[in-house]
Amino acid sequence: MKIPTRRKLSDDIRMQLEEMIRDEVYPVGTALPSEREMMEMFDVGRPSIREALFALEKMGLVRIKTGEKAKVTRPTPRDLLSSLSGMANLLLDQPQGVEDFEQARLFMETSIARHAALHATEEQVEVLHEALLRNQEAIPKARLFAITDVAFHRVLTEIPGNAIFVAMHDALVDWLINQRRLPSDPDTSNRQSYDGHAAVFEAIKARDPDAAAQAMEKHLANAQRKFKLMK
Repeated sequence: MKIPTRRKLSDDIRMQLEEMIRDEVYPVGTALPSEREMMEMFDVGRPSIREALFALEKMGLVRIKTGEKAKVTRPTPRDLLSSLSGMANLLLDQPQGVEDFEQARLFMETSIARHAALHATEEQVEVLHEALLRNQEAIPKARLFAITDVAFHRVLTEIPGNAIFVAMHDALVDWLINQRRLPSDPDTSNRQSYDGHAAVFEAIKARDPDAAAQAMEKHLANAQRKFKLMK
């Protein structure tokens, strides 16, 4: 028989404060009561209050500064994904973890490439072109190329104007890049990656959504295959 786990005091406090924030008892931009005031309010010790506040901060509902009262904030897409980072690292350690994340990135970026070919403004296409040129210039320099590689994909992800896509991109890249090493033959490897970026860009510039999605799929498949060879 499974014995029910007793919920911690800090969890109860966090839930009550979260409810008050959502009901705008404490609207965005206002300060919560001091730690001492909350200790009296909930009849608990300081550790329980601090645990509850740290949990709310992780959720993006408050901002904590030393010596100040916690202030209510509005959660962002990055807060959401940051709260998943621990779980993401556990998933990456699973036998198919990296492959699952690569597939998630493939689904997202092929869709964004297709969207960009249909909807990107001329100004957005020009910004993407500038990112591509910086990537080309960095081909001989392994670390700089990796930075401009990520930058190209991020500029592309910004085109739909959806903050959740950008946060997802940043999270996926952060989680995946820690699994990769710099190539031993950067010139050949980087040239291949640049060619993939160029193909994606040319398809977007030509306003060909099918070609853009196919070019992105091929580019990411090549990157995934290269990573497997490096392991």
